[in-house]
Amino acid sequence: MAEASGTPLRQKAAGLLDSPFIGMSPWIVFSLFVGPGRFEWAVVIALTISIALVVVSRLLKPGGSLKILEVSDVVFFAVLAVIGALASPGTHRWLETYAGEVSNIALTVIAFGSMALHKPFTLQYARERVDPALWYSPAFLRTNYMITGVWGLAFLVAAIAGAFGDLVLHNPNNIWTGWIIQVLAIVAALRFTAWYPEVVRARAHGGPQHLPLAGLLLPLAGLLVPIGIAVLIFDGQLWWLGVTLIVVGSGLTRRLKQQNDRDGTQPAPAAGPDGPG
Repeated sequence: MAEASGTPLRQKAAGLLDSPFIGMSPWIVFSLFVGPGRFEWAVVIALTISIALVVVSRLLKPGGSLKILEVSDVVFFAVLAVIGALASPGTHRWLETYAGEVSNIALTVIAFGSMALHKPFTLQYARERVDPALWYSPAFLRTNYMITGVWGLAFLVAAIAGAFGDLVLHNPNNIWTGWIIQVLAIVAALRFTAWYPEVVRARAHGGPQHLPLAGLLLPLAGLLVPIGIAVLIFDGQLWWLGVTLIVVGSGLTRRLKQQNDRDGTQPAPAAGPDGPG
């Protein structure tokens, strides 16, 4: 297991690189920001983040493994940049409209493809956070299959939402298909990445066998309030829905927090899928 050395700040920065969310951040940024008139900027930002992640990872963790996701990041966005630079006006317009869905589909393929090859991509991140003795334990492997599968589903949902906005609504900037649904899918996967390993560890140490869903759902319920506010600001025709989301989000958050406190578990910060430890 690669260990970071140096100052606490350096060690903390190196620890952040052990989260699969960091490896997926260029794709997430790209899929959320690409659109008509924004393709070049989205590609440049995503490619810059991709290269920076590889460079910083090598500097902070020279003994660490080169991740599948890191390589995919650089290759995908470098190719997309070249295609965008050489594309005809018609192809360029197509890329502006559908590149977000292409990136989400590519991530879906990477997630489920890595599972089919018996190498779920989260394994590379998880193995840098746990004792090597756990690397081949059934619980550890099962945890990473679950988390990789959830990420694959999240990107599939994002791809479908984006495609619906483009092909059915003919509105790439639709607040629901272009932003809200996709953000909720990513946040749900991110929360699951932090929550599920804690559940597995608790079970391994004799904790409750039931799934404490309140801890999983609490951050998602909290998002309903800002979503409701966004609906009020950007979609005035659905003001009633915005108000409903704010009221329901506030009440549901309060109720889930009470349930979470009764379960004796607190929402954990986002962490790598390190399985039972």
